[in-house]
Amino acid sequence: MAKPLTTIGFDADDTLWHNERFFVLTQDRFADLLRDHTDPSTLMERLLNAERRNIPHYGFGIKGFTLSMIETAIEVTNGKVPAEVISEILDAGREMLAHPVELLPHAKDTLEVLRSHYKLVLITKGDLLDQERKLAESGLRDLFEVIEIVSDKTPEVYHRIFDAYGDGAVHGMMVGNSVKSDVVPMVDAGGWGVHVPHGQTWAIEHADTPDHAPRYRQIDNLSELARILEQII
Repeated sequence: MAKPLTTIGFDADDTLWHNERFFVLTQDRFADLLRDHTDPSTLMERLLNAERRNIPHYGFGIKGFTLSMIETAIEVTNGKVPAEVISEILDAGREMLAHPVELLPHAKDTLEVLRSHYKLVLITKGDLLDQERKLAESGLRDLFEVIEIVSDKTPEVYHRIFDAYGDGAVHGMMVGNSVKSDVVPMVDAGGWGVHVPHGQTWAIEHADTPDHAPRYRQIDNLSELARILEQII
């Protein structure tokens, strides 16, 4: 018989390293640029609506976010946004793409311990070049047997990945900060979903936790993952 759990998938952004903080800082800068045209609350609502519309076209990541900021700036200025503002938005996007990688507490230690007992897979979504850059700078690349950068996270995607690199989703676990992307679809695929909340979460990633699902767990940080694994073996 196969072990109950053989393969563990990890999200990257805001699970292994900080990410959302850079979006928040850029949104503050964006609000300052458009302060003469609309209030920050209205601007953020318009920006979020643009992001929702654009995800099917641009996917997840900083490039799509930057294009959504430009689109929103055009909308709130009735097409009269100054070229200088567009230039500032593009500069902000480029700065985000170059921000340093800062690991979250216990990320590296946890991976180093678990790699001796489980197959570790990094499953992240977003811009390919940006995710590859952050992974290279993180120093975590060699701790994973497999890297999967996907356009979205769904039960079908998890079935494909855990079938290809493990013993199926039923013998797999996904660990991440997003209930919507990391937890719910993995639980729906028949695997374990472990939520590691992050202080800052993108509004589009909000979802209700599957509290009554037998394969759902929540931990405060990655140092608690070993305890969860001991309980389910």
